[in-house]
Amino acid sequence: MSYTRVLALLISGWLSAALLTPAWAKEPNDGSILVSEERALMGTQVIVKAVGSDRKQLDAAMKAAFDEVWRLERMMSNFMPESELSLINRQAGKSPARVSRELFDVIKRAVSFSELTGGTFDVSFASVGKLWNFRTGVLPDPAAVKAQLPFVNYRKIQLNEEESSVFLPFPQMEIGLGGIGKGYAMDRAMAVLVAHGIDNAIVMAGGDTLVKGKKGTELWRIGLRDPDKKDGILAVLPLEDQAISTSGDYERFFIKDGVRYHHILDPATGYPAMKCRSVTILAQDATTSDALTKAVFILGPERGLALIEKMDNVESIVIDQHGKIHLSSGLAGLGLSAATADQGTAQP
Repeated sequence: MSYTRVLALLISGWLSAALLTPAWAKEPNDGSILVSEERALMGTQVIVKAVGSDRKQLDAAMKAAFDEVWRLERMMSNFMPESELSLINRQAGKSPARVSRELFDVIKRAVSFSELTGGTFDVSFASVGKLWNFRTGVLPDPAAVKAQLPFVNYRKIQLNEEESSVFLPFPQMEIGLGGIGKGYAMDRAMAVLVAHGIDNAIVMAGGDTLVKGKKGTELWRIGLRDPDKKDGILAVLPLEDQAISTSGDYERFFIKDGVRYHHILDPATGYPAMKCRSVTILAQDATTSDALTKAVFILGPERGLALIEKMDNVESIVIDQHGKIHLSSGLAGLGLSAATADQGTAQP
């Protein structure tokens, strides 16, 4: 289904903050059952809503979907010492790490996004990212940032297809999947729901959302947060069979000497990118939408939208540093209408 048939943008005004909670969801209008559950996973709140006629089937599918996300967190987290990703990082500068084919393929895809974006999205960003602590609000030592920059370079990652191994040739290098991992987990969670016979569902983790089918006879509605209003919705997007991800400067940040420092770091400088306030990507899968939000945010409106225009089945909404909204060509001709939301992309 084309974007022009399923999207309607509300570009002005704002709706109640209640739209950002699971309480938004109304029961489907066709008499079917809606189940909803929320769990703390992957450093955020993961929400799954599913629609069907068999409560036992829905409950079993929901459990399996959450189990899948937890499995992937244990595989991809660089904060869990026992994860496969941590093994790669521990062996940096020493020897290749043999990993599961699944993790190898996730890293390989992350590297492909690094290539697509010319390194703007760089899976080795963690080499610098670990120097930042947005909870304490203390700036990292500029000398330390400068020293780590040479090791933020996806081209130095050595992938061995035959052995399913990953090698970081320098001990200072580190891979982080925070820019793509939640999107991949959303895709896998939805695949599990479908395998359990669920054809209508929504899965969300932070700023990544994946929708399938409908809620009864209506489309799922995704609320896009206004970066200048914590309790505001800038747009509502009715979607079907679609992934949508948002990255913004308004969640993990601190302000020092009048400057906002947020978590979306430019690999070229090691400091937060400053050309955008928020970027939303619509794509066919959440892995793609997750990765591209960061790249477009760093590139800025002009270069970021130029990248999107070269891609099939991908659209973007960019709010620049001055608050101006920029739409990719596939969204530019849409009409405006108000709606109520079923899920939001408020978290980056």
